[in-house]
Amino acid sequence: MSDMEKMLLLVSADHTATGLLGKLLEMNGYRTCVVTTVASALSEIRARPPVLILLDRQLLVKEGGRRDQFPAAIPIIVLQPFDKSCGQDECLTELEAGFDLVFCSPHSRELLAHIRAILRRQQMPAAAPSVLRAQGLAMDTARHEVTVGGTLVELTPKEFRILHQFLLSPGVVLSRQELLNRVWGEDYALEEHALDVHIHSLRQKIEADPSKPRFVVTIRGIGYKLQAS
Repeated sequence: MSDMEKMLLLVSADHTATGLLGKLLEMNGYRTCVVTTVASALSEIRARPPVLILLDRQLLVKEGGRRDQFPAAIPIIVLQPFDKSCGQDECLTELEAGFDLVFCSPHSRELLAHIRAILRRQQMPAAAPSVLRAQGLAMDTARHEVTVGGTLVELTPKEFRILHQFLLSPGVVLSRQELLNRVWGEDYALEEHALDVHIHSLRQKIEADPSKPRFVVTIRGIGYKLQAS
């Protein structure tokens, strides 16, 4: 998402301040929507969720706004009017209430830097879960352990990596060549038969009846998939 596609919601009844701040934000590539009450902000969020909210601290105090009124996924910067100082204890009140930042500085470049930093963090991909599950199968990547029905099974490093690829894409058919590329690397020369040998060995360890697998099933002429349910 480019900056021009990012809509910021500015919540303040101070028309002079919103005019100046809105112009500053738009000059730096952000679209802005201005509302004058907390109630109208909540209505606007339901219609067009912004990527970030700038909330006038005086309005917040006046209307008794709370962090839990707003979607938790949308970061909120509480703004102290640029011409008014803000004591440390006052700032801590909003931070302890769950707001992401209380900005009490007249320096607009500093505010822009905070906005960019927060949005960068929002765009960072979430860390993959350390425990992956499918039916009674579970893999703890942090502990490098696999259990079936709660019972620990010992896998070789290659078997572990093959199973990991299946658990990352449950229900998705993976061709033999794709599995080879993911596990051994695209530059590694290995015949598909070698993969079949590893799949056979994996089934011996995780399937109750390897001749009738319920986890890793063969898709004839293509490859394999992990049954999602």
